[in-house]
Amino acid sequence: MTVIGVFALQGNVREHLAMLTQVGVEGRPVRRPSELEQVDALVLPGGESTTMYKLARTFELFEPLQKRIADGMPVFGTCAGMIMLADKITGGTADQETLGGLDVTVRRNAFGRQVDSFEADLEFPGLGAAFEAPYHAVFIRAPWVERVGPDVEVLSTVRSGPAAGRIVAVRHDRLLATSFHPEMTGDARLHGYFAELVRTL
Repeated sequence: MTVIGVFALQGNVREHLAMLTQVGVEGRPVRRPSELEQVDALVLPGGESTTMYKLARTFELFEPLQKRIADGMPVFGTCAGMIMLADKITGGTADQETLGGLDVTVRRNAFGRQVDSFEADLEFPGLGAAFEAPYHAVFIRAPWVERVGPDVEVLSTVRSGPAAGRIVAVRHDRLLATSFHPEMTGDARLHGYFAELVRTL
């Protein structure tokens, strides 16, 4: 059975594990390098990106994660997880590090503070019949993508309102990232898409 880990030092770990079970894969929390070695892929959940990288350093997970990503491990980053995957960030702290691998520039807290959190229906036109119905997304202090590299596929943008046109979901080969929290909606389609990506490798 495909085993997908969830970075478990911070963030919505339980919710992601439940979603992975729902789409028919085994989800395991990952807190240390020995646990990372036992998974086929990883979810980097929402949380606080500066805290996440510091915890990854403290628990000696940072370099092993970077190496697994560089070696081709599939990763699904959501909200803070998107920031962790980005090669470049704006609006971060001076010492903030990212795992990298995703050829994008991401702006932290681009949509504003927690009080500015919102929900929106998104379209994913390139992901086939399973995504014909809109995807209801929850944004909490969310980032957005300001620049995409030539090999990065834009999967979805905000459709209306002051942030219309902003990029909120991307894929680069084996790396998938969203600005929003797919684990909070009850809609497992993106987890299913990621699980299928992992299975087909």
